[in-house]
Amino acid sequence: MVEAWATYRTTTASEWTPRRLMQAKGDTRVSVVLPARNEEATVGAIVSTIREHLVDRVPLVDELIVVDSRSTDRTAQVARAAGAEVVSQDAMTRGLPRLTGKGDALWAGLAAAEGDVVAFIDADLREFRPHFVTGLVGPLLTDPSVDFVKGFYHRPLVGSSTVEQDGGGRVTELMARPLLNLFWPELAGFVQPLAGEYAGRRDVLAQVPFVSGYGVETAMLIDLLELVGLDALAQVDLGERKHRHQDTAALGRMSAQIMHTAWSRLQRRGWASPGTVPAPLLTQFRRGGSEALPNLEREIVVSDVSVQERPPLAQLRHRVPRRRVAAA
Repeated sequence: MVEAWATYRTTTASEWTPRRLMQAKGDTRVSVVLPARNEEATVGAIVSTIREHLVDRVPLVDELIVVDSRSTDRTAQVARAAGAEVVSQDAMTRGLPRLTGKGDALWAGLAAAEGDVVAFIDADLREFRPHFVTGLVGPLLTDPSVDFVKGFYHRPLVGSSTVEQDGGGRVTELMARPLLNLFWPELAGFVQPLAGEYAGRRDVLAQVPFVSGYGVETAMLIDLLELVGLDALAQVDLGERKHRHQDTAALGRMSAQIMHTAWSRLQRRGWASPGTVPAPLLTQFRRGGSEALPNLEREIVVSDVSVQERPPLAQLRHRVPRRRVAAA
C-alpha cells in the first residue's frame, strides 16, 4: 500500500513551473503563510524571493502573510519592508486562551489567510528558492482530488569539519518515523513527516485542530488521514533544505511533545487508557553550571513538554477577527 501510494502521490518540484500553474489556477486564490519568531536574519530574503518571482513576475501568489509570533527582534519590520503583510499571533487569537508555540502561529495564519489554497513555509530557511512554493501548491491547483501536500528534501547536517547530507532529520528517524509506522502505518510513505513546508485547501485545514507545540505536524498528518483519507494526501520533493539546527536537548523536548501528541490521538482511537494524562515534565541533564549537583557534575533541567490544541478554525470562526490585525 505504501509503495503504491508513494508512486502515485509523489512528485518533484521541477514538474510545477509558475507559468504552468498560472494556466491551471483559474479563480483559485493562493496564500503563503510564514510563522516567524525572531527570524529577522532570514525572513526578509524569503519574502523578497516569493514577491519577486511569484507575485510581481508571475502573479501566482495572491497573499503573502508573515505571522509575528511574539518576536523580540525586528522580524516584523524586516518582513514588512520585504513586502509581506505582517499580522500578530496574539491579535488574531485575542479573546481565546493564550497558547504558545509554532502550531498556534500556524492557526493564526490560517485565520488571517483568505486564499482557497494555503501554503506554510518556515521562516528560518536559508538559500530559499521559489520552487518551495510552486512545488507545494502544484498538485493542489492541478488535481482536485488532492487536499494536502507535504514537502520533503535532503537536510544536510553541517558539523565543524564534515557535512552529513541527510543527517538533519534526527527526530524523524529516531522517534517520529518508528512511532507512525507502529500506530499509523498508512503514513509510512511520507519521507519527511515533520517537514515544516506543506500546503492544503483552506476549507480542509479549517476542520482539524492545531497542536500548539512541536507536535503540530504529527497531529496534522494523523488528523487529515482520518478526515480525508490517504488518497487525498500527497508529497513533493523540494530538493534540499538548509536551516539552523537545534541541539540535542532541544530535540529531546521536541520528541517529548510529539509523543504527547501521539498519545492524545491514541486515546481518541481507544488505544490508550481513557482519562490518563502523561506526565507533563521532562527531566534532562546539563553538564556543569552554577547549580550542578555533587557527584553528578550536571544541572537537572526540567521542562514542561505538555501540548495544548487550538480547536479547528471552523468551530471558532465567529470568534476570530474578520479583518486582519497588523503587527506593530
